[in-house]
Amino acid sequence: MENKTTLDYVVEVEDLTVAYDAKPVLWDVDLKIPRGRLMAIVGPNGAGKTTLLKAMLNLLTSVSGVIRFLPGETGDSPKNKIRIGYVPQSGSVDWDFPATVLDVVLMGRYGLLGWVKRPGKNDVAIAKQTLEKVGMEKFSSRQISQLSGGQQQRVFLARALVQEAEIYFMDEPFKGVDAQTEKAIVQLLKELKAQGKTVVVVHHDLQTVADYFDWVTLINLRVVACGPVKEVFHEENLKTVYRSSGALLKSRV
Repeated sequence: MENKTTLDYVVEVEDLTVAYDAKPVLWDVDLKIPRGRLMAIVGPNGAGKTTLLKAMLNLLTSVSGVIRFLPGETGDSPKNKIRIGYVPQSGSVDWDFPATVLDVVLMGRYGLLGWVKRPGKNDVAIAKQTLEKVGMEKFSSRQISQLSGGQQQRVFLARALVQEAEIYFMDEPFKGVDAQTEKAIVQLLKELKAQGKTVVVVHHDLQTVADYFDWVTLINLRVVACGPVKEVFHEENLKTVYRSSGALLKSRV
């Protein structure tokens, strides 16, 4: 069993509550995310998975709670600013926006450059190398709207990768992609972990949790369990999360 007291946590969430129209979507959530883990956020539809992700990214307003990145580091100097990469759900993106694949990926460099500076040759080279990494280098001049769903997801992964972040948040990156793209994404996630990065993924497929991730948070309005997959991803916790008799779990547990 892993000793959680010795872990180096990169994100801490305390007493987080989020409500829509006075109806709680997350309630009194406490969560710690260790450095260098591939963590899945798992739960039924409407459990608050995407809400939790967006609340941690400060993309929506919470009723209460505190989110800390890299606890112990304070101050406003650049060296104390943690870089975060974000891959949103594909359905939340305006795919008709007039931009090429290379343009979209280069957008990921602005956090490093600042909005005044324009990407230089080095930034373009990094963007092209990253497109090659995700198998999209041949599409660099193509309009993003002309790509398939799997290809679009690869481009947004590339945009996140060029940010050279320490923590990556991904909202259902496997949704609607083909088997080849899913395999490529899994390989990228494992490479990020090997580099010491932390990756947090909203995930819906129970059958692949143990194969893709080493850490899991089970959530349904509240956090039911959080920890190593081998320790907390079991039938009792899953029944609690899904409020199920177990029929949903027969193919997995």
